[in-house]
Amino acid sequence: MRIAPKPLSAYSWLLRPFFWNQKRKYGDVLEAGLLWARSPKLFFGVATLYGMIDRSGSPVDPALRSLVTVRVSQINGCRFCVDINSATLMRRGVSEEKAMAVARWRSSDLFDERERAVLAYAEAMTEAPQSIPDEVYRGVCRHFDEDGLVELTGLIAFQNMSAKFNSALGVPPRGFCQIDEATMMPESRPHPAE
Repeated sequence: MRIAPKPLSAYSWLLRPFFWNQKRKYGDVLEAGLLWARSPKLFFGVATLYGMIDRSGSPVDPALRSLVTVRVSQINGCRFCVDINSATLMRRGVSEEKAMAVARWRSSDLFDERERAVLAYAEAMTEAPQSIPDEVYRGVCRHFDEDGLVELTGLIAFQNMSAKFNSALGVPPRGFCQIDEATMMPESRPHPAE
């Protein structure tokens, strides 16, 4: 990692409930959380936003949210995000076979029309063109009302931020997902500066 997390005792007591919950959920406090928590105000803002995006009443169902987070993480090259989001994807009832196929969803028959529209939209947003192609936007609009589309767009934008943060700071995978990492990560694409 490029920046080491502080010792747990150095963080504000206000953050302790979050760390306790991570330890309960994942067996340990995650480095990504400790890095975000180096700026407590930023941390609380990010945690609140994530809580609203991943709530049970979201118009984007949990498995579909996880498909999006895995694909966005793959495109951004965030190995930690692919690891934790793939494990969450399978915990939400998606088969290992389908989880392994996310990077090649276009050529797989495991994805339905709605998932394909959402994954195309997630890719278009993540690859940051000047604008989203009309056909991609129309495709996803067939599956969501305007409020649902706002939530989906917020999820994709959030996961891009999270994956870029973790990738830039070199947060390593933790082994949450037992699928071979090489299968989950797409071939790397050269960065424009390379």
